[in-house]
Amino acid sequence: MERKIVAVTACAAGIAHTYMAAESLEQAAKRMGYGIKVETNGAIGAENVLTTEDIEQADVVIVASDIKIDPIRFTGKRLFVTKSIPAIEDSEALINQAFEEAQVFGKKGSKVGKIQIGNDKEKVNFFTHIMSGISYMVPMVIAAGLILTIANLYAFQKDDLGRIVNWGFDNKTQMGFLMSKLFYVGQIGFKLMIPLFAGFVANSIADKPAIAPAMIGAYLVNDPEFLNTEAGGGFIGAIVVAFIVGYLVKGLKKIKWPKLLVPIVPIMIIPFIATAIITLIVLYIIGNPIAIGMDAMYQGLTNLNNNYAGAPILIGAICGAMIGFDLGGPVNKAAVTTAMALLTSQVYAPNTAAQVAIIIPPIGLGLATVFAKKKYNTELREAGKSAIIMGLVGVSEGAIPFAVESPLKVIPSTVIGSAIGSAMAVGLGAVNQAPISGFYGWFTVEKWPIYVLSIATGSLFVAISSVLLRKKDAGIEVASVEEEDYSFDEAEWEN
Repeated sequence: MERKIVAVTACAAGIAHTYMAAESLEQAAKRMGYGIKVETNGAIGAENVLTTEDIEQADVVIVASDIKIDPIRFTGKRLFVTKSIPAIEDSEALINQAFEEAQVFGKKGSKVGKIQIGNDKEKVNFFTHIMSGISYMVPMVIAAGLILTIANLYAFQKDDLGRIVNWGFDNKTQMGFLMSKLFYVGQIGFKLMIPLFAGFVANSIADKPAIAPAMIGAYLVNDPEFLNTEAGGGFIGAIVVAFIVGYLVKGLKKIKWPKLLVPIVPIMIIPFIATAIITLIVLYIIGNPIAIGMDAMYQGLTNLNNNYAGAPILIGAICGAMIGFDLGGPVNKAAVTTAMALLTSQVYAPNTAAQVAIIIPPIGLGLATVFAKKKYNTELREAGKSAIIMGLVGVSEGAIPFAVESPLKVIPSTVIGSAIGSAMAVGLGAVNQAPISGFYGWFTVEKWPIYVLSIATGSLFVAISSVLLRKKDAGIEVASVEEEDYSFDEAEWEN
Protein backbone atom coordinates (compact mmCIF):
# COMPACT_ATOMS: atom_id res chain seq x y z
CA MET A 1 0.00 0.00 0.00
CA GLU A 2 1.38 3.41 -0.98
CA ARG A 3 2.50 5.56 1.93
CA LYS A 4 1.05 9.06 1.88
CA ILE A 5 2.61 12.34 2.93
CA VAL A 6 1.12 15.77 3.40
CA ALA A 7 3.34 18.82 3.79
CA VAL A 8 3.22 22.56 4.30
CA THR A 9 5.99 24.83 3.00
CA ALA A 10 6.56 28.52 3.73
CA CYS A 11 9.42 31.00 3.86
CA ALA A 12 9.82 34.48 5.31
CA ALA A 13 9.26 36.34 2.07
CA GLY A 14 6.77 33.86 0.62
CA ILE A 15 8.36 34.10 -2.79
CA ALA A 16 11.13 31.69 -3.72
CA HIS A 17 11.90 29.12 -1.04
CA THR A 18 8.23 28.35 -0.40
CA TYR A 19 7.81 26.95 -3.90
CA MET A 20 11.31 25.50 -4.23
CA ALA A 21 10.74 23.43 -1.08
CA ALA A 22 7.35 22.25 -2.34
CA GLU A 23 8.72 21.20 -5.72
CA SER A 24 11.66 19.40 -4.16
CA LEU A 25 9.41 17.44 -1.78
CA GLU A 26 7.04 16.48 -4.60
CA GLN A 27 9.85 15.24 -6.83
CA ALA A 28 11.54 13.30 -4.03
CA ALA A 29 8.28 11.61 -2.97
CA LYS A 30 7.60 10.60 -6.57
CA ARG A 31 11.07 9.03 -6.87
CA MET A 32 10.55 7.17 -3.58
CA GLY A 33 7.14 5.86 -4.61
CA TYR A 34 5.15 7.84 -2.04
CA GLY A 35 2.02 9.84 -2.56
CA ILE A 36 2.27 13.49 -1.50
CA LYS A 37 0.27 16.69 -1.40
CA VAL A 38 2.03 19.96 -0.52
CA GLU A 39 0.30 23.11 0.64
CA THR A 40 2.26 26.31 -0.07
CA ASN A 41 1.88 29.38 2.13
CA GLY A 42 3.42 32.04 -0.08
CA ALA A 43 2.99 35.78 -0.49
CA ILE A 44 -0.19 35.15 -2.47
CA GLY A 45 -1.68 33.13 0.40
CA ALA A 46 -2.29 29.42 0.92
CA GLU A 47 -2.48 27.34 -2.26
CA ASN A 48 -3.21 23.65 -2.80
CA VAL A 49 -4.74 23.70 0.69
CA LEU A 50 -4.79 20.41 2.59
CA THR A 51 -8.30 19.10 3.23
CA THR A 52 -9.42 17.20 6.32
CA GLU A 53 -9.49 14.06 4.21
CA ASP A 54 -5.92 14.63 2.97
CA ILE A 55 -4.69 14.92 6.54
CA GLU A 56 -6.64 11.91 7.79
CA GLN A 57 -5.20 9.66 5.07
CA ALA A 58 -1.59 10.79 5.56
CA ASP A 59 0.99 8.59 7.26
CA VAL A 60 3.13 11.59 8.18
CA VAL A 61 2.88 15.39 8.12
CA ILE A 62 5.93 17.49 7.22
CA VAL A 63 6.01 21.20 8.02
CA ALA A 64 8.98 22.79 6.21
CA SER A 65 8.45 26.39 7.22
CA ASP A 66 10.39 29.52 8.10
CA ILE A 67 7.36 31.15 9.72
CA LYS A 68 4.95 30.02 12.38
CA ILE A 69 2.38 27.51 11.11
CA ASP A 70 -0.56 26.65 13.35
CA PRO A 71 -0.37 22.83 13.80
CA ILE A 72 -3.71 22.31 15.52
CA ARG A 73 -5.31 20.74 12.43
CA PHE A 74 -2.65 18.01 12.58
CA THR A 75 -3.70 16.84 16.04
CA GLY A 76 -3.43 13.06 16.25
CA LYS A 77 -1.10 12.79 13.23
CA ARG A 78 2.62 12.07 13.15
CA LEU A 79 4.18 15.51 12.65
CA PHE A 80 7.72 16.50 11.71
CA VAL A 81 8.72 20.17 11.81
CA THR A 82 11.74 21.62 10.01
CA LYS A 83 12.80 24.62 7.93
CA SER A 84 12.50 25.23 4.21
CA ILE A 85 16.22 24.85 3.45
CA PRO A 86 16.50 21.11 4.34
CA ALA A 87 13.52 20.44 2.08
CA ILE A 88 15.26 22.20 -0.79
CA GLU A 89 18.71 20.69 -0.26
CA ASP A 90 17.84 17.01 0.29
CA SER A 91 14.16 16.16 0.33
CA GLU A 92 14.71 12.40 0.23
CA ALA A 93 16.75 12.50 3.41
CA LEU A 94 14.16 14.76 4.98
CA ILE A 95 11.31 12.39 4.12
CA ASN A 96 13.22 9.43 5.58
CA GLN A 97 13.96 11.45 8.71
CA ALA A 98 10.30 12.41 9.01
CA PHE A 99 9.12 8.81 8.90
CA GLU A 100 11.71 7.85 11.53
CA GLU A 101 11.41 10.78 13.94
CA ALA A 102 7.91 12.26 13.55
CA GLN A 103 5.86 12.26 16.77
CA VAL A 104 2.13 12.23 17.23
CA PHE A 105 0.96 15.77 17.73
CA GLY A 106 -1.53 15.93 20.58
CA LYS A 107 -0.15 13.03 22.55
CA LYS A 108 -0.12 13.94 26.24
CA GLY A 109 3.21 15.49 27.22
CA SER A 110 4.66 15.27 23.74
CA LYS A 111 6.80 17.93 22.11
CA VAL A 112 6.79 17.90 18.35
CA GLY A 113 9.78 19.95 17.34
CA LYS A 114 10.30 23.67 17.48
CA ILE A 115 9.91 26.13 14.68
CA GLN A 116 12.90 28.36 14.55
CA ILE A 117 13.70 30.05 11.32
CA GLY A 118 17.19 30.58 10.04
CA ASN A 119 20.31 28.54 10.63
CA ASP A 120 20.96 26.70 13.86
CA LYS A 121 23.06 29.51 15.30
CA GLU A 122 20.49 32.22 14.71
CA LYS A 123 18.38 33.66 17.47
CA VAL A 124 15.43 35.98 17.37
CA ASN A 125 16.87 39.43 16.68
CA PHE A 126 16.30 42.89 15.29
CA PHE A 127 16.86 41.72 11.72
CA THR A 128 14.25 38.98 12.14
CA HIS A 129 11.43 41.34 12.98
CA ILE A 130 12.47 43.99 10.45
CA MET A 131 12.44 41.44 7.62
CA SER A 132 8.97 40.33 8.64
CA GLY A 133 7.72 43.92 8.33
CA ILE A 134 9.48 44.41 5.00
CA SER A 135 7.82 41.34 3.49
CA TYR A 136 4.41 42.96 4.00
CA MET A 137 5.53 46.49 3.10
CA VAL A 138 7.25 45.81 -0.23
CA PRO A 139 4.08 45.11 -2.27
CA MET A 140 2.61 48.43 -1.10
CA VAL A 141 5.84 50.31 -1.87
CA ILE A 142 5.90 48.89 -5.39
CA ALA A 143 2.19 49.40 -6.08
CA ALA A 144 2.07 52.95 -4.73
CA GLY A 145 5.39 53.89 -6.31
CA LEU A 146 4.46 52.74 -9.79
CA ILE A 147 1.04 54.43 -9.61
CA LEU A 148 2.73 57.64 -8.47
CA THR A 149 5.24 57.30 -11.29
CA ILE A 150 2.53 57.05 -13.94
CA ALA A 151 0.72 60.06 -12.50
CA ASN A 152 3.90 62.13 -12.28
CA LEU A 153 4.57 61.70 -15.98
CA TYR A 154 1.36 63.63 -16.69
CA ALA A 155 1.87 66.27 -14.01
CA PHE A 156 4.59 68.32 -15.68
CA GLN A 157 3.10 70.88 -18.06
CA LYS A 158 5.15 72.09 -21.02
CA ASP A 159 5.16 75.21 -23.14
CA ASP A 160 5.05 75.30 -26.93
CA LEU A 161 8.79 74.62 -27.10
CA GLY A 162 8.46 71.46 -24.99
CA ARG A 163 10.02 72.99 -21.87
CA ILE A 164 8.58 72.05 -18.49
CA VAL A 165 7.06 75.22 -17.05
CA ASN A 166 4.74 74.01 -14.31
CA TRP A 167 3.79 71.04 -12.16
CA GLY A 168 0.15 70.11 -11.72
CA PHE A 169 -2.83 68.34 -13.23
CA ASP A 170 -5.27 69.84 -15.70
CA ASN A 171 -8.51 68.67 -14.10
CA LYS A 172 -10.51 70.11 -16.98
CA THR A 173 -9.56 67.07 -19.05
CA GLN A 174 -10.52 63.47 -18.33
CA MET A 175 -6.89 62.35 -18.38
CA GLY A 176 -5.83 65.14 -16.06
CA PHE A 177 -8.63 64.30 -13.61
CA LEU A 178 -7.74 60.59 -13.67
CA MET A 179 -4.02 61.26 -13.15
CA SER A 180 -4.70 63.60 -10.24
CA LYS A 181 -6.65 60.81 -8.56
CA LEU A 182 -3.90 58.28 -9.29
CA PHE A 183 -1.40 60.68 -7.76
CA TYR A 184 -3.59 60.81 -4.65
CA VAL A 185 -3.74 57.00 -4.54
CA GLY A 186 0.06 56.82 -4.70
CA GLN A 187 0.36 59.32 -1.86
CA ILE A 188 -2.07 57.29 0.26
CA GLY A 189 0.00 54.16 -0.41
CA PHE A 190 3.16 55.84 0.86
CA LYS A 191 1.27 57.19 3.84
CA LEU A 192 0.03 53.72 4.78
CA MET A 193 3.16 51.70 4.03
CA ILE A 194 4.98 52.88 7.19
CA PRO A 195 2.13 51.91 9.56
CA LEU A 196 1.77 48.61 7.69
CA PHE A 197 5.49 47.96 8.14
CA ALA A 198 5.33 48.78 11.86
CA GLY A 199 2.27 46.60 12.36
CA PHE A 200 3.96 43.50 11.02
CA VAL A 201 7.26 44.15 12.77
CA ALA A 202 5.25 44.19 16.00
CA ASN A 203 3.36 41.10 14.83
CA SER A 204 6.68 39.29 14.42
CA ILE A 205 7.51 40.13 18.04
CA ALA A 206 4.17 39.53 19.75
CA ASP A 207 1.68 38.18 17.18
CA LYS A 208 -1.69 39.57 16.10
CA PRO A 209 -2.63 41.61 19.22
CA ALA A 210 0.31 43.92 18.45
CA ILE A 211 -0.68 44.79 14.87
CA ALA A 212 -3.35 47.42 15.48
CA PRO A 213 -1.50 49.35 18.25
CA ALA A 214 1.71 49.44 16.19
CA MET A 215 -0.07 50.62 13.05
CA ILE A 216 -1.88 53.37 14.95
CA GLY A 217 1.30 54.40 16.77
CA ALA A 218 3.32 54.51 13.55
CA TYR A 219 0.63 56.60 11.87
CA LEU A 220 0.66 59.05 14.79
CA VAL A 221 4.44 59.34 14.85
CA ASN A 222 4.23 60.31 11.17
CA ASP A 223 1.34 62.76 11.58
CA PRO A 224 2.70 66.35 11.76
CA GLU A 225 -0.65 67.69 12.97
CA PHE A 226 -0.69 65.26 15.91
CA LEU A 227 2.94 65.98 16.75
CA ASN A 228 2.64 69.72 16.07
CA THR A 229 5.75 69.56 13.88
CA GLU A 230 6.57 70.23 10.25
CA ALA A 231 6.96 66.53 9.41
CA GLY A 232 6.68 63.11 10.99
CA GLY A 233 9.19 60.60 12.25
CA GLY A 234 9.55 58.57 9.05
CA PHE A 235 10.48 54.91 9.11
CA ILE A 236 12.89 55.48 12.01
CA GLY A 237 10.01 56.62 14.20
CA ALA A 238 7.97 53.64 12.97
CA ILE A 239 10.71 51.19 13.95
CA VAL A 240 10.84 52.66 17.46
CA VAL A 241 7.06 52.42 17.77
CA ALA A 242 6.98 48.86 16.45
CA PHE A 243 9.50 47.56 18.96
CA ILE A 244 7.93 49.41 21.88
CA VAL A 245 4.50 48.00 21.02
CA GLY A 246 5.85 44.53 20.27
CA TYR A 247 7.55 44.06 23.61
CA LEU A 248 4.76 45.85 25.48
CA VAL A 249 2.20 43.40 24.06
CA LYS A 250 4.55 40.52 24.73
CA GLY A 251 4.60 41.55 28.37
CA LEU A 252 0.83 41.99 28.53
CA LYS A 253 0.37 38.46 27.16
CA LYS A 254 2.28 37.04 30.14
CA ILE A 255 -0.20 38.47 32.64
CA LYS A 256 -2.53 35.88 34.17
CA TRP A 257 -5.82 37.44 33.24
CA PRO A 258 -9.07 36.38 34.99
CA LYS A 259 -10.76 33.49 33.19
CA LEU A 260 -13.78 35.66 32.52
CA LEU A 261 -11.66 38.06 30.47
CA VAL A 262 -9.48 35.51 28.64
CA PRO A 263 -11.69 35.28 25.50
CA ILE A 264 -11.48 39.05 24.88
CA VAL A 265 -7.88 39.63 25.98
CA PRO A 266 -6.28 39.28 22.49
CA ILE A 267 -8.98 41.12 20.55
CA MET A 268 -9.97 43.89 22.96
CA ILE A 269 -8.02 44.33 26.18
CA ILE A 270 -4.42 44.06 24.92
CA PRO A 271 -4.98 46.14 21.74
CA PHE A 272 -6.78 48.81 23.80
CA ILE A 273 -4.12 49.04 26.51
CA ALA A 274 -1.22 48.95 24.02
CA THR A 275 -2.83 51.59 21.77
CA ALA A 276 -3.46 53.91 24.73
CA ILE A 277 0.10 53.53 26.01
CA ILE A 278 1.81 54.00 22.63
CA THR A 279 -0.33 57.08 21.99
CA LEU A 280 0.93 58.64 25.23
CA ILE A 281 4.52 57.66 24.43
CA VAL A 282 4.34 59.21 20.96
CA LEU A 283 2.65 62.35 22.26
CA TYR A 284 4.78 63.01 25.33
CA ILE A 285 8.09 61.19 24.75
CA ILE A 286 8.83 60.66 21.06
CA GLY A 287 6.98 63.72 19.73
CA ASN A 288 8.92 66.41 21.60
CA PRO A 289 12.38 65.30 20.41
CA ILE A 290 11.08 65.19 16.85
CA ALA A 291 9.65 68.70 17.18
CA ILE A 292 12.92 70.05 18.61
CA GLY A 293 14.92 68.25 15.93
CA MET A 294 12.71 69.59 13.16
CA ASP A 295 13.05 73.18 14.34
CA ALA A 296 16.81 72.76 14.56
CA MET A 297 16.95 71.32 11.03
CA TYR A 298 15.02 74.21 9.51
CA GLN A 299 16.96 76.86 11.39
CA GLY A 300 20.31 75.24 10.67
CA LEU A 301 19.74 74.87 6.94
CA THR A 302 18.31 78.40 6.63
CA ASN A 303 21.27 79.89 8.53
CA LEU A 304 23.67 77.90 6.37
CA ASN A 305 22.19 79.39 3.22
CA ASN A 306 22.17 82.91 4.67
CA ASN A 307 25.69 82.85 6.07
CA TYR A 308 27.58 80.64 3.61
CA ALA A 309 26.18 81.71 0.27
CA GLY A 310 29.70 81.62 -1.13
CA ALA A 311 30.20 77.97 -0.26
CA PRO A 312 27.89 76.04 -2.60
CA ILE A 313 29.79 72.78 -2.21
CA LEU A 314 29.23 72.83 1.56
CA ILE A 315 25.55 73.67 1.09
CA GLY A 316 25.18 70.91 -1.51
CA ALA A 317 26.87 68.30 0.68
CA ILE A 318 24.78 69.12 3.75
CA CYS A 319 21.51 69.21 1.81
CA GLY A 320 22.37 65.95 0.09
CA ALA A 321 23.30 64.24 3.36
CA MET A 322 20.03 65.34 4.96
CA ILE A 323 18.00 64.05 2.02
CA GLY A 324 19.82 60.70 2.06
CA PHE A 325 19.44 60.24 5.80
CA ASP A 326 15.83 59.15 6.25
CA LEU A 327 14.48 58.89 2.70
CA GLY A 328 11.26 60.85 3.00
CA GLY A 329 11.32 61.32 6.77
CA PRO A 330 11.55 64.56 8.77
CA VAL A 331 15.22 65.30 8.04
CA ASN A 332 14.62 64.73 4.33
CA LYS A 333 11.49 66.89 4.39
CA ALA A 334 13.29 69.67 6.25
CA ALA A 335 15.93 69.91 3.53
CA VAL A 336 13.47 69.66 0.63
CA THR A 337 10.98 72.14 2.07
CA THR A 338 13.64 74.72 2.90
CA ALA A 339 15.29 74.30 -0.49
CA MET A 340 11.99 74.81 -2.29
CA ALA A 341 11.16 77.85 -0.15
CA LEU A 342 14.48 79.44 -1.08
CA LEU A 343 13.60 79.18 -4.77
CA THR A 344 11.34 82.22 -4.31
CA SER A 345 14.46 84.17 -3.32
CA GLN A 346 16.28 82.86 -6.42
CA VAL A 347 18.64 80.79 -4.29
CA TYR A 348 19.08 77.67 -6.40
CA ALA A 349 21.95 75.71 -4.84
CA PRO A 350 19.88 73.98 -2.10
CA ASN A 351 17.18 72.96 -4.59
CA THR A 352 19.73 71.62 -7.05
CA ALA A 353 21.35 69.60 -4.27
CA ALA A 354 18.00 68.35 -3.01
CA GLN A 355 16.71 67.21 -6.39
CA VAL A 356 19.94 65.33 -7.10
CA ALA A 357 19.94 63.68 -3.68
CA ILE A 358 16.32 62.51 -3.92
CA ILE A 359 17.25 60.30 -6.86
CA ILE A 360 20.53 58.80 -5.68
CA PRO A 361 19.53 56.36 -2.86
CA PRO A 362 16.84 54.36 -4.73
CA ILE A 363 18.89 54.14 -7.93
CA GLY A 364 22.04 53.23 -6.02
CA LEU A 365 20.41 50.52 -3.94
CA GLY A 366 18.58 49.17 -6.96
CA LEU A 367 21.87 48.91 -8.82
CA ALA A 368 23.40 47.12 -5.82
CA THR A 369 20.91 44.27 -6.30
CA VAL A 370 22.01 44.05 -9.95
CA PHE A 371 25.74 44.12 -9.14
CA ALA A 372 25.53 41.51 -6.36
CA LYS A 373 22.38 39.42 -6.76
CA LYS A 374 23.60 36.70 -4.41
CA LYS A 375 23.83 39.16 -1.52
CA TYR A 376 20.14 40.03 -1.67
CA ASN A 377 17.15 37.78 -1.17
CA THR A 378 14.40 37.47 -3.76
CA GLU A 379 12.24 40.05 -2.07
CA LEU A 380 14.92 42.74 -2.03
CA ARG A 381 15.92 41.98 -5.62
CA GLU A 382 12.32 42.64 -6.66
CA ALA A 383 12.30 45.80 -4.58
CA GLY A 384 15.54 46.81 -6.29
CA LYS A 385 13.93 46.78 -9.74
CA SER A 386 11.15 49.04 -8.52
CA ALA A 387 13.64 51.25 -6.65
CA ILE A 388 15.47 52.07 -9.88
CA ILE A 389 12.23 53.06 -11.58
CA MET A 390 11.11 55.12 -8.59
CA GLY A 391 14.49 56.81 -8.39
CA LEU A 392 14.35 57.82 -12.04
CA VAL A 393 11.05 59.60 -11.45
CA GLY A 394 12.12 61.14 -8.14
CA VAL A 395 10.52 58.91 -5.51
CA SER A 396 13.13 58.40 -2.80
CA GLU A 397 10.87 56.06 -0.81
CA GLY A 398 11.93 53.26 -3.14
CA ALA A 399 15.04 52.93 -0.97
CA ILE A 400 13.13 52.42 2.29
CA PRO A 401 12.95 48.58 2.20
CA PHE A 402 16.75 48.45 2.09
CA ALA A 403 17.17 51.05 4.82
CA VAL A 404 14.86 49.29 7.26
CA GLU A 405 16.39 45.88 6.48
CA SER A 406 19.89 47.02 7.39
CA PRO A 407 19.90 50.65 8.58
CA LEU A 408 23.41 50.74 10.04
CA LYS A 409 24.89 49.67 6.70
CA VAL A 410 22.56 51.34 4.22
CA ILE A 411 22.02 54.78 5.75
CA PRO A 412 25.73 55.74 5.89
CA SER A 413 25.99 54.79 2.20
CA THR A 414 22.95 56.84 1.19
CA VAL A 415 24.05 59.83 3.28
CA ILE A 416 27.58 59.91 1.85
CA GLY A 417 26.52 59.04 -1.69
CA SER A 418 23.84 61.73 -1.72
CA ALA A 419 26.27 64.26 -0.26
CA ILE A 420 28.88 63.43 -2.93
CA GLY A 421 26.42 63.69 -5.81
CA SER A 422 24.82 66.91 -4.55
CA ALA A 423 28.12 68.63 -3.78
CA MET A 424 29.48 67.63 -7.19
CA ALA A 425 26.43 69.00 -9.03
CA VAL A 426 26.39 72.31 -7.16
CA GLY A 427 30.17 72.71 -7.08
CA LEU A 428 30.52 72.19 -10.85
CA GLY A 429 27.81 74.73 -11.61
CA ALA A 430 24.69 72.72 -12.41
CA VAL A 431 21.52 74.69 -11.65
CA ASN A 432 18.02 73.28 -11.26
CA GLN A 433 15.52 76.13 -10.95
CA ALA A 434 12.45 73.91 -10.56
CA PRO A 435 11.38 71.46 -7.82
CA ILE A 436 11.70 68.57 -10.26
CA SER A 437 13.89 65.56 -9.54
CA GLY A 438 12.68 63.00 -12.10
CA PHE A 439 14.48 62.26 -15.38
CA TYR A 440 11.86 64.23 -17.34
CA GLY A 441 13.32 67.44 -15.88
CA TRP A 442 17.01 66.66 -16.20
CA PHE A 443 17.47 68.25 -19.60
CA THR A 444 15.96 71.57 -18.52
CA VAL A 445 18.78 72.00 -15.98
CA GLU A 446 21.71 74.32 -16.66
CA LYS A 447 24.78 72.17 -17.38
CA TRP A 448 22.62 69.04 -17.47
CA PRO A 449 25.49 66.68 -18.40
CA ILE A 450 27.19 67.60 -15.11
CA TYR A 451 23.86 67.17 -13.31
CA VAL A 452 23.35 63.66 -14.73
CA LEU A 453 26.99 62.73 -14.12
CA SER A 454 26.62 63.81 -10.48
CA ILE A 455 23.57 61.58 -10.07
CA ALA A 456 25.45 58.67 -11.61
CA THR A 457 28.48 59.24 -9.37
CA GLY A 458 26.45 59.36 -6.18
CA SER A 459 24.38 56.34 -7.21
CA LEU A 460 27.46 54.26 -7.99
CA PHE A 461 28.95 55.14 -4.61
CA VAL A 462 25.76 53.98 -2.87
CA ALA A 463 25.67 50.78 -4.93
CA ILE A 464 29.32 49.83 -4.43
CA SER A 465 29.53 50.75 -0.75
CA SER A 466 26.27 48.92 0.02
CA VAL A 467 27.53 45.76 -1.67
CA LEU A 468 30.87 45.89 0.14
CA LEU A 469 29.20 46.32 3.53
CA ARG A 470 26.93 43.30 3.12
CA LYS A 471 27.96 39.86 4.31
CA LYS A 472 28.39 37.08 1.76
CA ASP A 473 25.45 35.12 3.15
CA ALA A 474 23.12 38.08 3.47
CA GLY A 475 21.07 36.96 0.49
CA ILE A 476 19.81 33.78 2.12
CA GLU A 477 16.06 34.10 2.27
CA VAL A 478 15.62 33.36 5.94
CA ALA A 479 14.30 35.01 9.03
CA SER A 480 13.77 34.00 12.60
CA VAL A 481 10.68 34.03 14.69
CA GLU A 482 10.28 33.22 18.29
CA GLU A 483 10.55 29.55 19.14
CA GLU A 484 7.19 27.87 19.25
CA ASP A 485 6.99 24.98 21.68
CA TYR A 486 4.17 22.68 20.71
CA SER A 487 3.73 20.88 24.01
CA PHE A 488 0.30 19.38 24.47
CA ASP A 489 -1.74 18.63 27.54
CA GLU A 490 -4.65 16.30 26.87
CA ALA A 491 -6.64 17.61 29.82
CA GLU A 492 -6.33 21.17 28.61
CA TRP A 493 -7.38 20.13 25.10
CA GLU A 494 -10.45 18.36 26.38
CA ASN A 495 -11.43 21.48 28.32
